[in-house]
Amino acid sequence: MALYLIDLPFAKVGLDVAKRDSEAKVVLIQDGVFADASGLGEVYALKEDVEKRGVASRLGNARIIDYDELVDLIVANKVVNFG
Repeated sequence: MALYLIDLPFAKVGLDVAKRDSEAKVVLIQDGVFADASGLGEVYALKEDVEKRGVASRLGNARIIDYDELVDLIVANKVVNFG
C-alpha cells in the first residue's frame, strides 16, 4: 500500500500512477488541493492548504486532515512523492 503526496506541478502524473494502484491513498498537499482526484478511493487533503486556498467546497470525497494525521499516514505507509 502506498501513500501518494500530490502537489500541482506533478498532479497529472501522480494521479495517473495512483489510479493504477488499487490500494492507493492520496494526499493533496499545497496547490495539489486544486487537482481533480475523483475516481480514487482514499483521498485526503491537508487542512491548512485547503483553508489557505478556499477550496473546501470543491474537494468532493476528500477527507480533510491536519498535520498530525498526515504524519500518521506517512509513518504507516510507503510514501511516493509527486510534489
